[in-house]
Amino acid sequence: MLASAVGLGSFAALADVPAPQDIPFDGVLKINVDATDIAHRVFRVHEVVPAKAGPLTLLYPQWLPGNHSPTGSIDKLAGLVVKANGKVIPWKRDPLNVFAFHVDVPEGANSVDVEFQFLSAQDTRQGRVVMTPEMLNLQWNSVSLYPAGYFAGRIKAETTVTFPAGWQYGSALEMASRNGDTVSFKPIDYDDLVDSPIYAGKYFKRVDLDPGAQTPVFLNIVADDPKFLEIKPEQLKVHQNLVQQMYKLYGAHHYNHYDFLFSLSDKMSGNGLEHHRSSENGVGTGYFTEWDKNVVMRDLLSHEFNHSWDGKYRRGADLTTPNFNVPMQDSLLWVYEGQTQFWGYVMAARSGLWKQEDALDMLANVAATYDKGRPGLQQWRNIQDTTNDPIIAMRRPLPYRNYQMSEDYYSGGQMIWMDVDGKLRDLTGNKRSIDDFAKAFFGMKNGEWDVNTYTFEDVVKTLNDITPYDWTTYLRERLDGHGPLIGGFEANGWKLVYNDKPSAVTKAVEARMGGANLTYSLGVSVGKGGDIADVLWDGPAFKAGLSPGMKLVAVNGKEYSSDAIKDAVTAAAKDKNQPVELLVKNFDEYRTIRIDYHDGLKYPHLERINGKADRLSELLKAR
Repeated sequence: MLASAVGLGSFAALADVPAPQDIPFDGVLKINVDATDIAHRVFRVHEVVPAKAGPLTLLYPQWLPGNHSPTGSIDKLAGLVVKANGKVIPWKRDPLNVFAFHVDVPEGANSVDVEFQFLSAQDTRQGRVVMTPEMLNLQWNSVSLYPAGYFAGRIKAETTVTFPAGWQYGSALEMASRNGDTVSFKPIDYDDLVDSPIYAGKYFKRVDLDPGAQTPVFLNIVADDPKFLEIKPEQLKVHQNLVQQMYKLYGAHHYNHYDFLFSLSDKMSGNGLEHHRSSENGVGTGYFTEWDKNVVMRDLLSHEFNHSWDGKYRRGADLTTPNFNVPMQDSLLWVYEGQTQFWGYVMAARSGLWKQEDALDMLANVAATYDKGRPGLQQWRNIQDTTNDPIIAMRRPLPYRNYQMSEDYYSGGQMIWMDVDGKLRDLTGNKRSIDDFAKAFFGMKNGEWDVNTYTFEDVVKTLNDITPYDWTTYLRERLDGHGPLIGGFEANGWKLVYNDKPSAVTKAVEARMGGANLTYSLGVSVGKGGDIADVLWDGPAFKAGLSPGMKLVAVNGKEYSSDAIKDAVTAAAKDKNQPVELLVKNFDEYRTIRIDYHDGLKYPHLERINGKADRLSELLKAR
């Protein structure tokens, strides 16, 4: 009714932002960042943007590579001032595109000066903490504006960063000069600049992971305290093995040097974000010093390193955009993230970051998820649809993740690629495997790192080149279907079983969450202090009335503990007339919930199938 009253023409259809064009940008974008205000956690930015008289639109990056979503931190930009010829000129934010700022450049000006601050998160409720008294994580998409109307790769940028006194840094950026704590970097295309973040810190160590190589690979570590930088020789060795195992897998690399950026901190937020010549990786302080307690996190580096091949070099065509404010499409994330999740596990095993039994236990947990732990997959969603989740949910917490599903293209995709490996081996009498696909699809043009796009049809063609089969139907059934995704294990000589003995990995996961994972028995996952983290949709606990957000207070009349609830499940298995009785708090109400479950504790494991070849161990074995 409103439209007919005022006329459809009264409504602007599109934001007034020039579309990107593949034309040269005249001049060099100069970006200077003062990163010394660690007390306030503020990055102060000054830019010089070449311009000519007339309209100019400046963009703040919105669609972020690696996030696959419109998650640019525009809410943390403040204090924006634009000047030309030394005088302040007004700016106006586009009402339909809040990441765009319009200015009119006056006659006689050939550039504008832009100043603003990036007010980084003070605590995790506001986002990732990226600045602490000991370290910082500078991401160029957070501390720069760039001119609209151009492909990001056609804009040349020169950058300078001033670090806190005495701090050292790691980055894929190459230093041009250093004056005290101010570092100037060599010119680089703007899209590659955004792909080249910085970790800097008071306590820093740089480790050579490929000594003597023409193409160096370094591990750049910042930590809360120097003691966390201590690395034992055997720990260094497995990280060096990772580089060599990747080279053996792909037969080529797509960088002129590579820098792992690695934070060991309980203050700066953890991270895992891929880049072409580097990666951002953040874990707790004890990665090296409490090695045996951190098995769950030891596939992080192998995962992010793999992205240099899968995601950064080879990238889905619909995910490849001309600049950072053109919407992405995520339909091929089951390759980008799913196969990387697969290789992250496999390469953790091949390098020695995991023992083989660790890898098998980790895979058992994933298999159980796509056997019984995703009722949403059975009932209404498929893996293909979850490739939209970076845009739909943006990693916000969900009430019932197991039913809603969220970014299951990672681990669900991993299971599909495990299945593909088994099928390739079956079709060829174990002469070909997913290793052949990896080398054919990702391992070409050694040393080149321009993006090489692909489509679904390219994936199918490569599989058919390895061995002819109806790969289109095979993949679409698994991407679009609703059944369990664990066929790859049986094909490779293993089966998924459940018993009442938790694996070492299950115990490690429970230790990290501070609670009990009873997903495959009661159908509930309990976090620290009895907080219910997740309830399996239509599982025993769900049917009895339990829901996420409640808090367990007592079990069978005694104060809650993770041991108490496990004991209660075991007791109910012995006495079929005894339910598991829980006293729960829901807001300010207390109620008793009785769960009529008598099948005991159930934890996932992988078990050998007698008489079938053990191809899974072959897959995990070092090359």
